[in-house]
Amino acid sequence: MISSVNKRPPRHALRNKIPWHILGLLVMLISACTPLFPQPSTSPSPNTPQPTPLPEALITFRVQIPEALQAGETLQISFLDEVTGLALNPTNTTLKADDSTHYSAILPFALHSVLKYRYLLIRNQAVQEHISDGRAVRYRMYRVDGPGLVQDVVSRWTDTDFSGPTGRITGQVTDAKTTQPIPSVLIAAGGAQTFSSADGTYLLDGLPPGTHNLVAYALDGSYRTFQQGAVVAAESTTPAPIVLEPAQNVSVIFTLIVPPDTVPALPIRLAGNLFQLGNTFADLTGGVNTLASRMPALTPQSDGRYYLTLNLPAGTDLRYKYTMGDGLWNAERTSQGGIRVRQLIVLDSNLQLVDQVEAWENGKSAPITFDITVPAHTPPGDNVAVQFNPGFGWTEAIPMLSAGNNRWIYVLSSPLDITGSIRYRFCRNEQCGSADDLQTAGPNSQGHFIRSSLLPQMVVDPVKDWVWLPPKMEPVILPDIPIVARGANFIAGVEFQPGYHPSWKPRMPSALGDVRSLNSKWITLSPTWTFTRNNLPVLEPVPSQDVLWANLVEDIQSARSQGLHVSLFPTTNIPGGSDLWWSSASRDFSWWQVWFERYRTFILHYADVAAKEGVSFLVIGGEWIAPALPGGTLSDGSASGVPEDAEMRWRALISEIRNRYKGTLLWAIPFQSLSNPPAFLDSIDQIYVLWSEKIAKGSDASEEEMKNKAGKQLDEILKPLQAQIGKPVILGIAYPSADGGATGCLPSPNGKCLDLNLLSRPNPDIPTVTLDLQEQVNVYDAMMIAINERDWISGIISRGYYPPAVLQDKSTSIHGKPAQGVVWHWYKGFLGIP
Repeated sequence: MISSVNKRPPRHALRNKIPWHILGLLVMLISACTPLFPQPSTSPSPNTPQPTPLPEALITFRVQIPEALQAGETLQISFLDEVTGLALNPTNTTLKADDSTHYSAILPFALHSVLKYRYLLIRNQAVQEHISDGRAVRYRMYRVDGPGLVQDVVSRWTDTDFSGPTGRITGQVTDAKTTQPIPSVLIAAGGAQTFSSADGTYLLDGLPPGTHNLVAYALDGSYRTFQQGAVVAAESTTPAPIVLEPAQNVSVIFTLIVPPDTVPALPIRLAGNLFQLGNTFADLTGGVNTLASRMPALTPQSDGRYYLTLNLPAGTDLRYKYTMGDGLWNAERTSQGGIRVRQLIVLDSNLQLVDQVEAWENGKSAPITFDITVPAHTPPGDNVAVQFNPGFGWTEAIPMLSAGNNRWIYVLSSPLDITGSIRYRFCRNEQCGSADDLQTAGPNSQGHFIRSSLLPQMVVDPVKDWVWLPPKMEPVILPDIPIVARGANFIAGVEFQPGYHPSWKPRMPSALGDVRSLNSKWITLSPTWTFTRNNLPVLEPVPSQDVLWANLVEDIQSARSQGLHVSLFPTTNIPGGSDLWWSSASRDFSWWQVWFERYRTFILHYADVAAKEGVSFLVIGGEWIAPALPGGTLSDGSASGVPEDAEMRWRALISEIRNRYKGTLLWAIPFQSLSNPPAFLDSIDQIYVLWSEKIAKGSDASEEEMKNKAGKQLDEILKPLQAQIGKPVILGIAYPSADGGATGCLPSPNGKCLDLNLLSRPNPDIPTVTLDLQEQVNVYDAMMIAINERDWISGIISRGYYPPAVLQDKSTSIHGKPAQGVVWHWYKGFLGIP
């Protein structure tokens, strides 16, 4: 509920908490770096009336479980805190048995609350519910509109199997006023979750028969939360169209009074359950769901208060807290030291709030000050972050405060009472596990260790060096070869790697600027969906690794604002790799029917994105899709069993894409597949050839040898196809900065060629592969020379670019590597830039 402001919490002397020289530095920082704005006339006074707490309603929860409990077992309903972290601050209530498989509880909640919950089976420890296909239930949802009844069915538990029939719910989400489809709406029922596609359609599959509560929830609150009961029958589809009422935005002014022991200069952020308040709707490391770098910061004022004005949708159930870190670290506490989460039901009129932080810590442990220096060669645009592990895994990184002269500071106050000790490490741009302090490098690092104490502590560990970032990059020396200018229509660009993490969002404008500085005129974004099930296949966005609609649109607009043409190349995340995934699939007729349906939804989603955002190119196809093409084969050469009418299916899908997207359509095809291209290439505008070919017998090959080998392959295989189909050809080049990369096959432990994606971050390093930055330089220069001699090639794209940080690792990315100098030089010449 809303805090009132009647008294301050007990005073704690700041000088007893933080060493004097750090305190002085922080005071200077806040004076020098943070402007003290005059108090606005609209600011509320301490006597501003606060909203009256909303009345409560009794909700009856009735749940059917798959089998009777055993002696000593109990059943609980667990209400979740998405601001602190779904795994970190649940409120659990034991249910009462109605009979052997039906349990219930009657509980009070504030009107208009949106509850997020799941069921737990308590044995020796808590066992979480899972949906029928084995995936854990993230949460169920229920909107409290008055006294109500919720009927749920649990499919299975973590350690049990599901047997029995299932059904599905499907429909389209549309705007009540415009009737237009609404993308990226969270749909939940029966413990399953999904997101609506660009055309508003959704599918929840694998639901046990029974009555389920169907909820549609806008991530940013821009639409009123929808719910209704949905009856699912065995082996049947329940149609459920959803019409959402748009919510009107109102102005909410947050005024914050802080304790006197508040650390100066550390930004105070607002962490909340909405997308715009740092909630990623993803299961992030360490059980958290919010990111500090995506939260809005409050502005300090001369009167010692902090202010923030937000436009929030009326009707929103806002759960929030104030923090000097994220939803867990350095977040406000109650006066008794407990975790604090506030609730505000945003009404239909503008609102002024006065909140007071009672405490930043629980008083049982003194703060730990991290005062570190970093190498002078740290890129000037980078920020330094600290990451903590309280004993149950690394949580997400938190930005530190720059004190100038390569010095960074962070003061950790809470929750130091979790385990009595923590591990910590430092990284660049919140990419811990990838852009690390050399001493604690890699996703599996244990980091440094420190115990909490009743006395303040100071950590002054210097970062002596960064992993994958040498102190100096040697200049690239290229042969003086005349470059044939191709003009403005030549495609010179960069393709981002498909791997994604929500922490990339704040870094994307900078990354796009880096791409533009390479003389690149094109950026290819590679958004993904994930196969979350194989038999039968389910392809859907998973927010922890797939960029959601709103962020993708922001990236497209940011790229365009920096003068880049945008291309979309949608691809998929496949757990365990595509070879294993395809070989383990049943691939019978019904499987293929579902596969084509799922792929159609996926690719039409991005066709709609491309159309709505005016994207110049849309690329379909790719390496992973070969088994689904006409006459498709698996990686071992055996037939995939693709339906005989696959050619007709693909042509029909391409026709559907063109009905939605009027721009240029490309087909991505590996060079190895050019000898047997699909016949439907005649319906594509351009060909995007994915090139990682062998152009050297060993790493000692000269550039001249590599250029000649590449030229022969281009002339003997690609040029005849280009002449036959009469389509422009663009080369997408991906070579690792690794010894032997030019051979086209880095050996893997299984005796096959290594999947180059495994060299990309955040995957762990592969020690058997040797870093060789110069070989990547030589390969790129050889390829550029070969392209320079062939005017029938319409463009070149450098693939695998890692956006959030400069890393001179073994991957195919050229970001911050010597090879980017090669690309800069040749792009400048090809485009005729003075």
